[in-house]
Order: sequence, then structure tokens, then C-alpha cells
Amino acid sequence: MLNERVSEINSLVSEMGGLVEDAIVKAIRTMVEKDPTDADQVINDLEPRINELEKRIDEECLITLARYQPVAHDLRRVVAVLKIDKDLERMGDHCENIARRAKEIIKEPLLKPLIDLPRMAETAQEITKEALDSFFKEDTQLAKQAIEKDVLVDQLQEQIIRELISYILADPRNINKALDLIFTSKDLERISDLATNIAEETFFLVEGSDIRHTGPKDQRKD
Repeated sequence: MLNERVSEINSLVSEMGGLVEDAIVKAIRTMVEKDPTDADQVINDLEPRINELEKRIDEECLITLARYQPVAHDLRRVVAVLKIDKDLERMGDHCENIARRAKEIIKEPLLKPLIDLPRMAETAQEITKEALDSFFKEDTQLAKQAIEKDVLVDQLQEQIIRELISYILADPRNINKALDLIFTSKDLERISDLATNIAEETFFLVEGSDIRHTGPKDQRKD
């Protein structure tokens, strides 16, 4: 039955989203606690499983489209999921980037105490959770709330970059350590952007409307 297929697909997406949320937390925790264990789990366990789920979800969606030929709301759901799992897979890639970089960063004393990067990661994880919840619950208000939180991530990134540039100007020998943290903030900013893409799919599912490129984040980057 179509409803059973959709339920199974939803369960797979939920698992994938949970893994991404876990990867965000663990990748940054490596830097904070200076322990590579979490980073290794992201690289060796979470990210490969995220990739496996993307392939599985794609297969399930294509089978559903071919076998049941859904229309209207059901069709929009399947189409939206095909986009969402791509966003989640890319989020997993960014988490892996952070984890690999974190393992190198913790080999030396940190350039500065980590305050804003953990806040960025926490907010990105919250956006991811709210975006997925909004999709499963078909709650456009929750989706809007998730999208609006993305502004905080951008503000934190700008603050991090300004501060790190000041470290470079004070002593050019700081450039490599500063760039590592800047690139980490960039990965977190992209994770947040991709999470808001998921929230936007809630509007497509519920209202059939495409709200991409209509707000302050209208210049999405890959």
C-alpha cells in the first residue's frame, strides 16, 4: 500500500536526519573536548551510514513513483524527500569535513577559546531538528521558525571571522590556525543553509508553493 511505503520512507529520512544531528554535535565536540573519538565516529560510522541511507531512500522513492504513481500531496511528499535526502547527505559531508579538520586542530594549542563555534553548531543542530519535524508534522509555522534561526548562524559566523582576522593582523603566524577555524565556521554555515532548504520543502509539501529565493537567504550556495 502507498501509505505503508510513505511511512517506511519517512522512517528512513528520520533515521538519516538523526545521524546528521549526531554528526554535527560530535564533530564540534572533538574540538571542545580535544578528544578524537567523536570525530572518528563521524568519519567511520555516521557519514558512511548517511550515504547508505541516501541511496536507500532514492531507491524507495523511485520504486514508489513507478509502482503507485502518486498524485497531489503524496507526489509532493516523494519529490520533496528526493531533495531532502540530498541536503542531508551534503550536511553529512560538511560534518565529515569538520571532524577531519578537528583531529588536526586539537594536535596543537587552540588559537582562542571556542565560544561561538559551539553556539553555531548547536543552532545548526536545532535548525536541522526543527526543519525535519516541520516536514513530518506538516507544520509551516515550525518551518518558518527554523528558517528564521539561520540568521543567528550567519551573525555568529561574521563575528568569528572578524575576530580571527584580528588575530591574523596581530601576528601573521596565526594564519593557519585562524583559517582552520574560519573553514569550520563555513561548514557550519552551509549545514544551516541546507537545513533551511529542508524547512522550505515543508511549504512545498503543505501548500505546493516554492519559497526558495524569496527571502534574505535568496543566494544559496552549494
